[in-house]
Amino acid sequence: MRLAALDVGPPPLPQLDTPWSVRLCDADDSGDVDLVHRWMHAPHIAAAWKQAWPRERWQTVLAQQLTGDHTRPLIACYEGQPLAYLEVYRVARDVLASHYPPGLTPHPHDLGVHIAIGDPTRIGKGLGRRLLDAVSRGLFVADPACIRIVAEPNVRNAAAVASFSAAGFTRHGDVQLPHKTAAFMVRSR
Repeated sequence: MRLAALDVGPPPLPQLDTPWSVRLCDADDSGDVDLVHRWMHAPHIAAAWKQAWPRERWQTVLAQQLTGDHTRPLIACYEGQPLAYLEVYRVARDVLASHYPPGLTPHPHDLGVHIAIGDPTRIGKGLGRRLLDAVSRGLFVADPACIRIVAEPNVRNAAAVASFSAAGFTRHGDVQLPHKTAAFMVRSR
């Protein structure tokens, strides 16, 4: 059950400390669209995200996200250089709200996060874990009513599950989503 009628705004941008920064992805900026498109076609991301879509579809998806109140597409930078594509979303407006494991109830201010480190030469260096930690802390600052950040990496993506765990997320079992079996990861305030 999605909590469609919420008295909360769209997901906030995390407030990050140096060396991290984040900005909204601009669907009207060909550089941003090209960057996301290229990253989504990188083998390590394409295998996990299954969104190696044409550039035009990415432009449309980014524009839709920016005009809605469900998801915010972001470019995360490390030391001023683009590192990752992020999606921050209101879980109560997402299909995930109806898949919370027993013992957890969706809260209107719960936030979810997706992460894709674009450059394959920068994976396996702990940057994902550090980014997830920074983004989680930054989301708690940006939305004081948020009690938890959740994520749902594919159970087959051991590296992603390990990164979330190393960033302070706890696995609350597995959930069956329409397109994958996911590890339900939670970082509480």
